[in-house]
Amino acid sequence: MTHVLLALAVMTMRVDYYHTGNAQEERFSVDRVVVEPLPWPGNPARPIDETNLGKYFFKVADAASGKTLYSRGFASIYGEWETTGEAKNMNRTFSESLRFPAPEKPVRITLEKRDAKNIFQTIWTFAVDPADKFISRQTTAPEAGPLIRLHEAGDPAEKLDLLILGDGYTARERGKFERDARRLVGVLFATSPFKERQGDINIWGLAPPSAQSGISRPSQHIYRRSPIGSTYDAFDSERYVLTFDNKAFRDIAASAPYDVVEILTNSATYGGGGIFNLYSTVAADSIWAPYIFVHEFGHHIAGLADEYYTSDVSYLPATDRVEPWEANATALINPAALKWKDLTEPGMPIPTPWPKDEFERYSRDIQERRRAIRAANRPESEMDALFREEQARDLATLSAGPNAGKVGAFEGAMYEGQGYYRPQADCIMFTRDPVPFCAVCRRAIAGVLDLYTRR
Repeated sequence: MTHVLLALAVMTMRVDYYHTGNAQEERFSVDRVVVEPLPWPGNPARPIDETNLGKYFFKVADAASGKTLYSRGFASIYGEWETTGEAKNMNRTFSESLRFPAPEKPVRITLEKRDAKNIFQTIWTFAVDPADKFISRQTTAPEAGPLIRLHEAGDPAEKLDLLILGDGYTARERGKFERDARRLVGVLFATSPFKERQGDINIWGLAPPSAQSGISRPSQHIYRRSPIGSTYDAFDSERYVLTFDNKAFRDIAASAPYDVVEILTNSATYGGGGIFNLYSTVAADSIWAPYIFVHEFGHHIAGLADEYYTSDVSYLPATDRVEPWEANATALINPAALKWKDLTEPGMPIPTPWPKDEFERYSRDIQERRRAIRAANRPESEMDALFREEQARDLATLSAGPNAGKVGAFEGAMYEGQGYYRPQADCIMFTRDPVPFCAVCRRAIAGVLDLYTRR
C-alpha cells in the first residue's frame, strides 16, 4: 500500500472540538487541530458534497477568496442525544471531529445545522492556519496492530475506503478479529448495491489489542476499558452500541486510510448502531450480526432512516412534521410530489395500503416479551428464538398482498406509526427479514458511493 499512498500529496487534517449544550442551546470550542500520519484518502474529483444529506454540514473555504474547497454533510452523537428526554434536564459535552484535505493556506471553517424547517443555518465559524505551530503533526498513531488488507481494489483516492476497526479483542484474539471481519465483508458483498460495486471499495482492518476480551455493558454491570471505548446501553438503550471516546477512536483509525468506519465489537449480545458519516457498530458474535452490520452501515454510509416504529427507543416523538432529509422517509406533506415518485408504478395508491393493524398487534406482543427477557436477564438464546419467531411472522405478513415488493408510501417509519412513510412494505431498514435494501435505499447508497469513487 505504501507506493499507493506516496502518490497522494495532500495530507489529512482533523479538527477535534467539543460540542456542548442541551435541548435548547448548543456551543462549540476547538480542542486541537491534527495533521494525521497518512495522506488524504478521499476522491479529489468530488470535494464538494451535493447530496443534501445530514443533520449537520461543514464547509472549508479559502480565507482570502472565500472559495469552498471541501464540504460534507454528517450527523453526530450530540445530534441524537439532544432529541432524548435527558437533554431537557441537563447539559452534556461530546467530542467530535471534522476531517478534510489539509489546506496549503489559511481557511475558514463553517458549521451548519438544519433548523425547524430542515434548512441549513450557520451555527459556528472558526479559522485554521496550516502554518500554526500548535497544530499537532502526528507522525505515529497509538498501537493499532498491523493493517489488514481485507479487500483491496485500488488507489484510496479512487475508492470508497471502509475501515473495520476491532474493539474488545485481545492480542491473542487477533485471528478471531480477522475471521469475524472477513465473514462480514462477505455479507456486505452479497448485498446490493455493494455486490455490484466491489471494484469501487477498499476494505481495511485494524485490531488494537485490548487488555480484556469484550466491551462494556453497564446494564449487566460489565465494564471494560477497551481501546475504542465501545459500550452497550448508549442513551440507556440496551441494544445501542456506541463509543463516546471520539479522540481515542480517531487517533487509532488514523493508522488506516478511511472514508467510513465499522466498529466490530468482540461480543455476543444483540447490539449495534450507526450514525451518518461518523461510524457504525455491530456485535460480532450475535447470530444477527449479518443483519445488524448491513442495517447499521446503511445509516452510516448513506444516512438512511430507521423505518421501524414498534421497538423501544430513547428519542422523543417529533412535534412538527417536516419533510425528513433522509432519502428513505417522507412526511408525505404533498402526496403528488413524493420524493421517490419516479420509482413508483402508474396507479400506485399513495398512501399505500398494507397489513398495518395485523403487524402492529403482533409487534406489541413481541416487544412485551422482549422487555421481559431482558428484565429477567434470560440467556441470549431466548432473545434469538424470539427474533426468529418474529422474523417468520413478519416475512409472511409483509410479503403478502398486491403491494408487496413494490415502491409506494407505506405509513410507519422513523420510530412513529403515523405521519411518516417508508418506500416499501419491507426493507433491511424496517425488519430483520431476509430481504434486500428497498429500491430507494439502494439508490441512496449508490449516490454516496459515487461521491467517493472515480469510475
